[in-house]
Amino acid sequence: MAYEIPVTQARAELADLINRVVYAGERVVVTRHGKPLVALVSADDLRRLEQAEVAEPAEEQVVSAVSTVRQVASAPGERQRFGIAAEHRRAGPA
Repeated sequence: MAYEIPVTQARAELADLINRVVYAGERVVVTRHGKPLVALVSADDLRRLEQAEVAEPAEEQVVSAVSTVRQVASAPGERQRFGIAAEHRRAGPA
């Protein structure tokens, strides 16, 4: 989770924020009027983000994976196990 800080405070604490990002591995979100404005991330995080932009988008990977899913039959005895539980729940008041 990212640490949020208002832009006016970030100006005064920039050196400390940079140290938090570089040495503590934190991500800092600078806000204005409570809304995210920019983020400070490590150079490694930036490199990963840029590599992800070049790679196939994750949504397309999920869609292609889901499109290859096929229907399979239940394991033997699986329907009976759930059938017993369903019958038990249907029992009237004791």
